Amino acid sequence: MQGAGGTSGGSSRFFIGLIMLCGGIYLLFNSINVYGNYGFGARLYNMGGFGVTSGMIMIPFMFGVGLIFYNAKNYLGWLLGCGSLVALVFGVISKIQFSFQNMTAFDLIVILTLAVGGLGLFLSSLRSH
Repeated sequence: MQGAGGTSGGSSRFFIGLIMLCGGIYLLFNSINVYGNYGFGARLYNMGGFGVTSGMIMIPFMFGVGLIFYNAKNYLGWLLGCGSLVALVFGVISKIQFSFQNMTAFDLIVILTLAVGGLGLFLSSLRSH
């Protein structure tokens, strides 16, 4: 009988490792706080001392959408619309701040042991013994 991945590594190691890995990653991501400080008045980019806000990025987006609705084959409309959306998404993502929740060293050790130990068990189940 073959185990996980068609090897003789063992299905129990596979599932225990997968559960440990998922639990550790969940606890790690659950302990990270995400803050965003953006809005239509917040600066997304600085270009030569001039701040570009998300509201300013919406102006070419509106023209691009208008050109797309007027003529869907207009490359300038697609360039303005897609370029504005990409600039908006990158600007918002660049303003996001991450911080780690206060926790004890024991909590951090348990989380890392679950994640890395689960990864080790999971990978060891995929090789032959």
